[in-house]
Amino acid sequence: MSPTSQRTRWVPVLLAALAALLVALMGGLATDIGGWYRALEKPPWQPPDWLFGPAWTLIYALAAMAGVSAWRGAADPAGRNRILLLFSLNAFLNVFWSLLFFRLQRPDWALVEVVFLWLSIVALIVGLRPLSRATTAYLLPYLAWVTFAGVLNAEVVRLNPGF
Repeated sequence: MSPTSQRTRWVPVLLAALAALLVALMGGLATDIGGWYRALEKPPWQPPDWLFGPAWTLIYALAAMAGVSAWRGAADPAGRNRILLLFSLNAFLNVFWSLLFFRLQRPDWALVEVVFLWLSIVALIVGLRPLSRATTAYLLPYLAWVTFAGVLNAEVVRLNPGF
């Protein structure tokens, strides 16, 4: 493999890693687990706060791997544009949920939005599967976690009426 093709091979990896870090940073900055959040009634089955960071780190790493796998499977610019569109929409919805829930302190609005976030993950899985079957395996933990987060979000809304 020539040095140029080796560099070209790593470009999608680096860009996917940077994109995942950017989304994680933006989501983290939007997340405030201060007094308001701590005062919310939460179900007893909610995981401890410390678990969310490692869970999201794994999810972002797997999503980046899915992006690289799909990118390498794309045969033309149209396929790559589809990848960018699907991941961009998902990234926006991912960060937007944190803004709604934590910054605007509206778990009820976040509960509506999590449906769209969930659907964007399904769109990633369905839309990228023809480019790479590995994307499904990489994205299933993300889908499972957001499904769980949606149920948790619904329970927080139920336990804290008045939003």
